[in-house]
Amino acid sequence: MTRSARRTRRTLQASAAGVVALLALSACSSSDDASPAKSDSSASASASDKVSGTVTVFAAASLKESFTELGQEFEAAHPGTKVTFNFGGSDSLAASITGGAPADVFAAASPKTMQIVTDAGDAEGTPATFVRNQLEIATLPGNPDGISSLKDLTKSGLKVVLCDKEVPCGAAAQKALDASKLKLTPVSYEQDVKSALTKVELKEADAAVVYKTDVKAAGDKVEGVDFPESAGAVNDYPITLLKDAPNAEAAKAFIALVQSAEGQKVLTEAGFLNP
Repeated sequence: MTRSARRTRRTLQASAAGVVALLALSACSSSDDASPAKSDSSASASASDKVSGTVTVFAAASLKESFTELGQEFEAAHPGTKVTFNFGGSDSLAASITGGAPADVFAAASPKTMQIVTDAGDAEGTPATFVRNQLEIATLPGNPDGISSLKDLTKSGLKVVLCDKEVPCGAAAQKALDASKLKLTPVSYEQDVKSALTKVELKEADAAVVYKTDVKAAGDKVEGVDFPESAGAVNDYPITLLKDAPNAEAAKAFIALVQSAEGQKVLTEAGFLNP
């Protein structure tokens, strides 16, 4: 074999070896690329598997409509789960939690009522504000009494309902009244904002100081009247996972939904303000 032929043969062998090496490297690279995807899929499935069973949420009465909707979305996203709610005055809910009532999540209408739970050591981690809410006057449809200000609620003969001062909506209303140096004696103090609004819906009262979200949820059953003093009495709404939650994994997933863009959209459409 001539020197030229041997050189040509060696060149062909080297080229063939290079092709084999390149194919092997490509196969290895392809395998490596596929591996993380498979791992991510497994991790996602594993995380999804953890979300099951019943989630018990204690929430302020003013969250009823929006949280009920979010609960339905949560159940649809996690087949086999169920979200049960206990809506009421935040102070009463806090007392129930510190008294040992089993619950996974607490969403309060004020930091003060949340503090009852954190001071008792019943919150897991630090509560986070997820929305804010502002007061509004709810009147009878058509506003027959011509109420246009907070001061108008002090008119003689007008039947006005307030939330109890220990309830966040009542504390906020009192703060607005104090700032305006107004004294108001209501016909009744109600244990939560829905009860106060119901008095107007049933025409047992001429007006009530409630949240904008409740007026919006009531539709044409009442009419809302804004008042400037409400800007100085806006309530922050904190949410937390509870210590010793019976279903902590699902509770975390529900809180994540509330804080997500999707959850915030539901809440703002209900009239809540961004945190």
